[in-house]
Amino acid sequence: MSTDKTAGESGDEPTVAESDEELWELRDGAWVTRLIPILRLAVKGWFRSEVKGMANVPDGGALLVSNHSGGLLAMDVPVIAVEFFDHFGSERPLYVLAHDMLFIGQGKQLFARAGFVPANRRNADQLLRSGGVTIVFPGGDYDVFRPSTSANRIDFNGRTGYVRTALEAGVPIVPVVSIGGHEAQIFLSRGEDLAKLLRLDKLMRTKLAPLSFGFPFGLSLQFPPNLPMPTKIETRVLEPIDIVAEFGTDPDIAEVDRVVRDRMQSTLDEMARARRFPVLG
Repeated sequence: MSTDKTAGESGDEPTVAESDEELWELRDGAWVTRLIPILRLAVKGWFRSEVKGMANVPDGGALLVSNHSGGLLAMDVPVIAVEFFDHFGSERPLYVLAHDMLFIGQGKQLFARAGFVPANRRNADQLLRSGGVTIVFPGGDYDVFRPSTSANRIDFNGRTGYVRTALEAGVPIVPVVSIGGHEAQIFLSRGEDLAKLLRLDKLMRTKLAPLSFGFPFGLSLQFPPNLPMPTKIETRVLEPIDIVAEFGTDPDIAEVDRVVRDRMQSTLDEMARARRFPVLG
């Protein structure tokens, strides 16, 4: 499931609902513990997921920053959540900064119980300052619906707000790099012109109408969603970046972002070279 750009965007200060704090307080550890075995079946069975480097997540608050792959049924969160649970146990929660659309109707309670919160800077700041580990996908829908020709490219679409979020909360950035998820189907276009024509920015807070090809529906504008192919997903958690220690007390936000993306791209390039075949891994 795709998460949003909000906490990763530069210069934006999104509207915050009065109930946002209640949502992250609704996380239910016992419910997550019951959910993990189901997620493990999917990510270990169908997607044969492998995660390396989870020990790089430091004690206390940390902002995990990841690329995002797989379209509407992106598996990045389940893959990371299962490994995080297996490594740290049920007592250490993982929160996910997510698009407001996930909190419509029954989704509000369902996703909040699993640790999802609306992606805005106030929520991120509160969680990180309280010692929470929080994951964000700065590229959001722009990244998760990128064409297959750009599958192995780190592209946050110029969004750098995640750097400021980590800096203000006084926590390290932990880059996370994944490969394989974007082989679940063939992504043809983000459909930006079509989205503008359909005024989706007004109706659904998205500027994209992505077109993909997969099974069983062939060409799809994500609805109905095609089933993901059993592609092997590999993920690496890189060493944390202490912004102040590495860049000083008044860092250039754009420079920090460049370094984060360069390290992620270097790792992704290495993983791509080692990958023998699409889907098979």
